[in-house]
Amino acid sequence: MSRTRTAILAALALVAGASGTAVAAVAPEPGIAAVPCTVDYKVQTQWDTGFTTAVTVTNNGAAKSSWAVKWSYAGNQKVTSGWNAKISQSGTAVTAANESYNGSLASGGSVSFGFNASYSGTNALPTTFTLDGVTCNVDDGSGGGGGTDPDPSGKVDNPYAGAKVYVNPEWSAKAAAETGGSRVASQPTGVWLDRIAAINGVNGGMGLRAHLDAALAQKGSSEEVVQLVIYDLPGRDCAALASNGELGPTEIDKYKTQFIDPIAAILADSKYASLRIVTTIEIDSLPNLVTNTGSRATATPACETMLANGNYVKGVGYALNKLGAIPNVYNYLDAGHHGWIGWDDNFAPSATLFKQAATSEGATVGDVHGFITNTANYSALKENNFTINDSVNGTSVRQSKWVDWNRYVDELSFAQAFRTQLVSVGFDSGIGMLIDTSRNGWGGTARPTGPGATTSVDTYVNGGRYDRRIHVGNWCNQSGAGLGERPQAAPATGIDAYVWMKPPGESDGSSSAIANDEGKGFDRMCDPTYTGNARNGNSMSGALPNAPLSGHWFSAQFQELMKNAYPAL
Repeated sequence: MSRTRTAILAALALVAGASGTAVAAVAPEPGIAAVPCTVDYKVQTQWDTGFTTAVTVTNNGAAKSSWAVKWSYAGNQKVTSGWNAKISQSGTAVTAANESYNGSLASGGSVSFGFNASYSGTNALPTTFTLDGVTCNVDDGSGGGGGTDPDPSGKVDNPYAGAKVYVNPEWSAKAAAETGGSRVASQPTGVWLDRIAAINGVNGGMGLRAHLDAALAQKGSSEEVVQLVIYDLPGRDCAALASNGELGPTEIDKYKTQFIDPIAAILADSKYASLRIVTTIEIDSLPNLVTNTGSRATATPACETMLANGNYVKGVGYALNKLGAIPNVYNYLDAGHHGWIGWDDNFAPSATLFKQAATSEGATVGDVHGFITNTANYSALKENNFTINDSVNGTSVRQSKWVDWNRYVDELSFAQAFRTQLVSVGFDSGIGMLIDTSRNGWGGTARPTGPGATTSVDTYVNGGRYDRRIHVGNWCNQSGAGLGERPQAAPATGIDAYVWMKPPGESDGSSSAIANDEGKGFDRMCDPTYTGNARNGNSMSGALPNAPLSGHWFSAQFQELMKNAYPAL
């Protein structure tokens, strides 16, 4: 994925707020005339027949109550759809006028909009732009490559592009100690800050500063990404017991002052300014408010409480605000996975709720660099043996027991579609997605080599699907799972990276109740004898036996993941 920023004009410097949006113009140097407006035109993604573009216009003249930007194409480019502007086209000439909600454009202020377009041949960039008839100064649009050019806030478009990713030495040592583990021990994984004590280190283990210091040592003269999971909301994981947290439902102030504030203080230390710090914000939180509340059969009292008191929304907003203000921190908000919010009832409401959280407690959508899907989950990256549009004997794949009317059959198609939905509700058109591929490979001898039999829609889907779980709602220590695609930057359109945010070999939860001082309960979904509940269609749990507490090393699971890896090790 490419979301390159164009080079900043030599005649003009832009000042950015915490959100990274250009908001003012610096006075020009003596002898250099002020430009009346600037246009940043970025082709984010491009394919054989089309492209997606983001445009930011900065007004350096008098304040406006309405505006219109015009340009012309040299080729056959044709705008097909747009957002945040009313876009019309006559021949090669394009006009983008304000919507009713964004007509106000202050002196020194900026406005952004985007669009999709088709083309054939060469997609030459426009050379001249006007704002209300006045020609704007625009750079040459070269912008460099690979999504690594800085925006005015100092952030790069894709932090993973052109960078190494931190290898956690504690996880690496555990992996290397396993038979065959040296094959993956050098892979980067997420560092989970899942309780207040983890900031300084638990039981003699590495704390946050120790990890950042180790990352600096690994960095050398290269760029380096550090992946952190911020995971300690009040009333955490209201629909699962294995990963319940230490803070009660009402302890939002403690979350802010004893968890987020100390993390922010460490990350803001100038010592770590050269690192690209990716923070994945509060896994499995906000989607619970959509799917496990109200009149649904999956509703839980704990989720009802968190919906009513608003502390999930407040906590996420506070974290986004505090961490997003740090120039080298990139917030990615958790977006569940296709087997959770891919249904019509969940898809759009989830995006709307994420927007609510991202604009609470002082946060703005500019504090969200992107979203992450499939964290610590098992949804297959790409199902090649069937599509959502297939039918068998006149029955749609959507009606199969496995798909169960979902709109998506795999994580890649979901992540790309959900990105579009998020932009439509007001998130920046340049957001990127991460997909956790640490445990969604589904290789080994059970991996199908082609479609299932067409005797019924269920035999067709079940015979061809790579994901071999009993039910898509099963999430705990799944039997038969394998390592997925290795971490890599910009692997597909709209995707910033495939990541191993969940360290392979760390348990999802214990198979039976284990007394502990970590605030972790026992969830029957981790018990291999459990026959299920409404959230997994009353199916068997599919969990491995003899599992330890969540986050603890589970050798049998690690061996299973290596055995079933796809691509194979």
